[in-house]
Amino acid sequence: MINDRYEIIKSIGEGGMANVYLAQDTFLDRKVAVKVLRGDLANDEKFIRRFQREAYAASTLSHPNIVEMYDVGEDNGTYYIVMEYVEGRTLKQLLKKRGSLTAPEVVDIMLQLTDGIAHAHDMYIIHRDLKPQNIMISDDGKIKITDFGIAMAMNSTQLTQTNSVMGSVHYLPPEQASGKGSTTKSDIYSMGIMLFELLTGKLPFKGDNAVEIALKHMKDDLPSVRKINSNIPQSLENIILKSTAKNPKNRYDDVKSMYNDLKVCLNEENLNQAPYVYKFPEHEVDEKDSNLKEVKNDNEDVKDKSKKDKNKEEKPVAKKIDKVEEKKGSFSSIIIAILLFIFIGGVAAIGVVLYPTLKGSDNERIPDVSGLTVSEAEKVLTNKGFVVLDETKKENSDNIEKGKVVGTDPAIGRSRAKGTKITIIESLGKNDTYVIENYVGKNYIEVQTTLEKMYKMKVNIQKKDIDITDDMDLQLILEQDIPEGTEIVVSEDDPKTITLWIPNAYEQYPDFVKEGWTVQEVQEFAEKYELSLDIKYTESSEYPAGTIIYQSRSGKIVNGAYLSIKVTKEVEKKEEPKKEEPKENNKEDNKEEQKEENKDTNKDKETNNSEKDTSKTE
Repeated sequence: MINDRYEIIKSIGEGGMANVYLAQDTFLDRKVAVKVLRGDLANDEKFIRRFQREAYAASTLSHPNIVEMYDVGEDNGTYYIVMEYVEGRTLKQLLKKRGSLTAPEVVDIMLQLTDGIAHAHDMYIIHRDLKPQNIMISDDGKIKITDFGIAMAMNSTQLTQTNSVMGSVHYLPPEQASGKGSTTKSDIYSMGIMLFELLTGKLPFKGDNAVEIALKHMKDDLPSVRKINSNIPQSLENIILKSTAKNPKNRYDDVKSMYNDLKVCLNEENLNQAPYVYKFPEHEVDEKDSNLKEVKNDNEDVKDKSKKDKNKEEKPVAKKIDKVEEKKGSFSSIIIAILLFIFIGGVAAIGVVLYPTLKGSDNERIPDVSGLTVSEAEKVLTNKGFVVLDETKKENSDNIEKGKVVGTDPAIGRSRAKGTKITIIESLGKNDTYVIENYVGKNYIEVQTTLEKMYKMKVNIQKKDIDITDDMDLQLILEQDIPEGTEIVVSEDDPKTITLWIPNAYEQYPDFVKEGWTVQEVQEFAEKYELSLDIKYTESSEYPAGTIIYQSRSGKIVNGAYLSIKVTKEVEKKEEPKKEEPKENNKEDNKEEQKEENKDTNKDKETNNSEKDTSKTE
């Protein structure tokens, strides 16, 4: 049981990042998938903060092709996310069974995939880890994209996760492999690799380790799908070429464009398009790097060049020394030299101060991200070249609603070098107080969730003994200890506690009559639940004595309730007057009876005589 709510049924998947379980949501009575983080990630505080923040952001996504996130939380050190349970298999499992798919099947799957990712991008969310293992497909062909929260949080740590990166690196964009970060075009590249695999049943790049495969993504050209399968139309290969370009400038500008091309690629007029030609160089080479390679290849040139540079530097220095020697005797020359030194120093200082502003190319003004969500602000700042810290500052704001960005540290508008670490300041809302409502008659689970999640309160649930009726809702609140209208301060550091009382109900009464309970068993049962037991006995000729034929209560057991049972007893028989038996006994019986009577008479006589002698003696 996780968080006293999700009852684990069975394991349905394991990975390097998390284990997935089928579970029953006992509150809402539905099946869910629970993903539990595993390994070192559960002990990495920075990862956990990032995971929770981005998983909450992903929970805002609502699209038929994206698995819905229901809950994110932690239970005794176990970090989990609860999501929609999809009955079906992953695309990877389908590929293992089928080998490859037909062009119409692939296009149908990719249309759903691009439609879902386009929605995520519209919400400023990048998946970053698209692969067939993260795509569920049901028996009717409908797909669902999973793992948004983990994929985004994993971005900064996945290169150290050997088990997980081997599955992801086959779909890793060149810019992500080189550590330049992810954009929406990174998801487009991953979808292009998936399109290649679905059509051919093969991965374009293979290697013995993750680094080798990543280097191939950065340097090697993608194999032609038409050479592998000539039945694949050129229009589909063009989509692969355009989406998997190594230079992001040659890729689709957005996922919607890729979606539009997929929609018409199988039309007859588009099947035999001309092959797609890249507008920009795929492998851009830095001139400085090429010059450096040329120099390193010729050691003699390097030595000669260093000698020439050395001679050039030495000559002017020697001349300056000679001039200084000539002026040694002149006092005025010393004064002039000092003044000149001061002047040059001043100019240099001014240059140091003004250089960043004048240069401009290395510095960026921190953009105004106020009013955006934290994830939106992080995207804007990252695109500007800044490094956004995982931990946010929080403060109250009269103008910015809770959860959105108030500002940054350093402040918005300041000019800072690219790579500067920025802390986002998150709004706590207009004020830090909450007015207690009247919760009596409301469902305690809903109230508890609201108070704990939104207002950071501790909720203490207590049970109260009352008379329970069969139609009573046992989850309704009976009382609360903080009165309606009380204003409390919302604080994570010092959370307020509220106590809610609900009916004190236990398990159902058993059927003592049908189940054949004994009186002793009922008495033990009554002691266990502190019931007031009343046993009434009644005569019955139909049932054996000691049979329970009636009980006064059924339904939920309430502590201290009154319970009455009826138990059968034997019917009492009335005594009839004795009749004199006729004296028709035989002679032998009469003789024996006479002898016994004579014996008794003789004994009585002897007893009387002895009593008389004793009295005389006395």
